Amino acid sequence: MIAHVRGKIEEKFGSNGLIIDVNGVGYELMVPVTDFEACNLGEEKKFYTYHQVRENAEELYGFSSLTAKKIFELLISVQDVGPKAGIAIMSLAEAEEVRNAIANADSAFVAKAAGVGKKSAERVIVDLKDKVGIPSHYGKTEIKVRAQEEPDEALDALIALGFQLKEATAALENVDPKLSVEERIRLALKK
Repeated sequence: MIAHVRGKIEEKFGSNGLIIDVNGVGYELMVPVTDFEACNLGEEKKFYTYHQVRENAEELYGFSSLTAKKIFELLISVQDVGPKAGIAIMSLAEAEEVRNAIANADSAFVAKAAGVGKKSAERVIVDLKDKVGIPSHYGKTEIKVRAQEEPDEALDALIALGFQLKEATAALENVDPKLSVEERIRLALKK
């Protein structure tokens, strides 16, 4: 299993395809549009990857944060939601906004993804609402053009320590986001 790749962005193709050169080996990744737009040719990037092996193909899906990868894995665990639909949903907005939309049961937001119908969006909400944690804010989620938001490093660290996404968001719920990452992690672990 390939957990992550770090390398230089050699090529961009289609609306969300990248080729990352890792010490002379080119890895083709499909990434959410939000990550694709944030990449520049020649720059060094790290992507957390989901490696799908099928009978006739192997595909790598890349995410700029561990949280985004975990949300993607939850999405593809839903019946009839495959990796392409998962990437389409993750392409709607930043990972936190997608998580928040699911937590708020905003099926209209999820249904805006290419190839995701109303029934699939409702199934995503029913299956994942209790798995993604509490909403960070309430109300309808808007599709945003790249907000250039940094991934929540404290949330990523808690997930890397073995917390489930729901547990990690609950642990950080009342922790001031203006504190340093280390302080936020320390306070979350005290809970």
